[in-house]
Amino acid sequence: MLMRSLLRLIAPLIFGAAYRVFRSARFKHSGRKHRWVMSSFRLAADAGHRQALSVYGHLLFLRGDTTKSKIQGAIYLERAADRGEMKAQYQMGRIYETGFEGYFKIQFDKSQIHYQRAAEQGHVLAITRLAEAYAQGELGLVVDADKSKFWLQQMPV
Repeated sequence: MLMRSLLRLIAPLIFGAAYRVFRSARFKHSGRKHRWVMSSFRLAADAGHRQALSVYGHLLFLRGDTTKSKIQGAIYLERAADRGEMKAQYQMGRIYETGFEGYFKIQFDKSQIHYQRAAEQGHVLAITRLAEAYAQGELGLVVDADKSKFWLQQMPV
């Protein structure tokens, strides 16, 4: 209990340090750097750090070398999306729109919800996708030119 509370407190520090190393050009192709960064991201993500959940989830889902790691990445992304992380919400919209490996079934209602939550935070690709979906009647939505126009008007300048 105490250890879990302590980990939640230092998770932002762990994530911040790992993210700076991740973005650093030093030791670019180092396997040791990669292992340390990924284990640090996972530690912070498992402590519930929202940004760590998103970054670690994206890395596993988009760059994982096995189906199992990609599914695990999508699970981390879903946790980040549930905590309001915009990029993870957009990615979960895509995952639920297309489905993934039978683990994530196509569910247009969930897809539309995730896209909308991301769009409400200004995610450009989510706004574009919602505008298209309303214009074309996709994602289980009825064609609605007014809603399509509304979402296009939400595009950041």
